[in-house]
Amino acid sequence: MRVHSTSLNCKGKLLDLSYPVVMGILNVTPDSFYDGGKLIDEVAVLKQAETMLLQGAAILDIGGASTRPGAVVVNEAEELQRVLPTLEVLIKNFPEALFSVDTWRAGVALAAVEAGAGIVNDISAGSLDPKFLKTVADLGVPYILMHMQGTPAIMQKHPHYEDVVTEVLDFFIEKIAILRGLGLKDIVLDPGFGFGKTIAHNFTLLKNLQAFQNVLGLPVLIGISRKSMVCKPLEIMPSEALNGTSALHMVALQQGASILRVHDVREAIEVIKLWSLLEK
Repeated sequence: MRVHSTSLNCKGKLLDLSYPVVMGILNVTPDSFYDGGKLIDEVAVLKQAETMLLQGAAILDIGGASTRPGAVVVNEAEELQRVLPTLEVLIKNFPEALFSVDTWRAGVALAAVEAGAGIVNDISAGSLDPKFLKTVADLGVPYILMHMQGTPAIMQKHPHYEDVVTEVLDFFIEKIAILRGLGLKDIVLDPGFGFGKTIAHNFTLLKNLQAFQNVLGLPVLIGISRKSMVCKPLEIMPSEALNGTSALHMVALQQGASILRVHDVREAIEVIKLWSLLEK
């Protein structure tokens, strides 16, 4: 079952999710696991954004603080210094595009939305900043709710679940109730591949992805691009993981995914086109 006739109201821009879309990753960080340091200046950012939009990205996701396992935590001022100028120059050059901000800080989310971001993407589900959920609800923009066990510093030490699908599902049910109580309308679910999960946990979640839509009826975002669940089984580096990523993207689409969050937009769009032929 795919979520039909689902649209997100992103500050007046409607995003239709009755057909899968691609979110392009724009990390303006020096230490992200795959693309850290690549977008070091305005020219590089604009070129990458233009490429992704021309290739078919529906959303560009801007992140100013790496959340890879063991990443060094930057302070809020540094994150703002990375995110806001990037967002402002992108909106100036691509006024019709839709941008999301990837942050767990309420202050960064507030500033980014005020600057023009239309979606907030949060790895922490509000657990790292007590003001976060209320802030996002007050902003009235769609919220990407992700599951993470632990924090980025320790999440991959010894992740453990009795039943990973049931526990992530219960987590979503609890968080959705809180968000609805705060008045937040548009919610997207992200199971959090690689965030406090073993390779086996990741594949179990992917295999049972349909359960989240069946029970909760909300769109699901998949963030598996070039991650360890591709690299470790194949014994390759992230730079070699495009083929494996594409293979798992097809599985995710068959399991009902609505948004693919990716480093490689053109290839993800191709997977969606081939999936659509299978669906027909």
